[in-house]
Order: sequence, then C-alpha cells, then structure tokens
Amino acid sequence: MSGTLNKVMLIGNLGDEVKMHYFENGDCIGRFPIATSETYTSKKTGERTTTTEWHNIIVRNKSAEICEKYLGKGDKIYVEGRLRTRQWQDDSGNTRYSTEVQAQDFTFLTPKGENNANDQQSGQPQDQKVDAPNSDTTKTADPKKNTALSPSEEDDLPF
Repeated sequence: MSGTLNKVMLIGNLGDEVKMHYFENGDCIGRFPIATSETYTSKKTGERTTTTEWHNIIVRNKSAEICEKYLGKGDKIYVEGRLRTRQWQDDSGNTRYSTEVQAQDFTFLTPKGENNANDQQSGQPQDQKVDAPNSDTTKTADPKKNTALSPSEEDDLPF
C-alpha cells in the first residue's frame, strides 16, 4: 500500500471550557482538552487500574463557535480528526513541541438534560454532528423524529 493515513477518533470528556482565539481577519480557533480513560485489572495483583490520557483538540471557525456555545467542562464528545505536531519557542527560548488533534468532525454525546447549564440557555438539541472545520455545514438530529432505542442499542458504537 503506497498511501498513508493520519486519522484519530476519540470519545472522551472535556477537561476544561473551550478557549477561543479570534484573529483580525475574522477567523477563530477553539482549543479544549479531552480525557480518555482505560480501566484494566492487573493479572499479578488483581487490582483495578485506570489510566487517563489527555488530548488537546483544535476546532476552527464555525465549528469552534458551536463548541464554545454548547460544550462545557465534563461533557462527553466524539472527535474525529488528524494529528498535527507544531514547534514553538517558550519564554526561555527553548524549542517545544505540541501534538494536537485538529478536529474535522465531532458529535456531542452528553444528553441534553445532563449538560451543565449550557442547555438551559439554548433550546438547541445536544445531539449535533459537525463536519470539516472549513465547511459551514452543520447536521442536527431531527428532534421531531422519535427513534426510541433500547439501552443495548444506545451503547452500540458505529465502529
């Protein structure tokens, strides 16, 4: 196979509010960390151990504004994107590197009633899916459709 693939799919919880940065040309980016956890039982000790990984997420323009409006600390989100490593200088002049996930697609997974204070301000459904940060197309779940799923069907992931 001659091609390459740079794709990341994460389901995790926001560790902080979305931090926005606006540019003079009107563009903006939003940054937020999400945590993913893995729990396993040690075969030697029988002790349950949980490890948490933190991922820095970058969203751009309309996607960033949507995240800022509807996401809050602790909310669960599905993020799909690509890894980018950037190089920068710290205050001491040292070269530093940061690896980030540039989101291309995301879906809010926190149920509407469980969102922390954000959904009290908006009547927008929480089950939103947004494609490509450069695209202004937003797909929203149709609240008129009643698609009642059994608890086992709700937990099935599409991948």
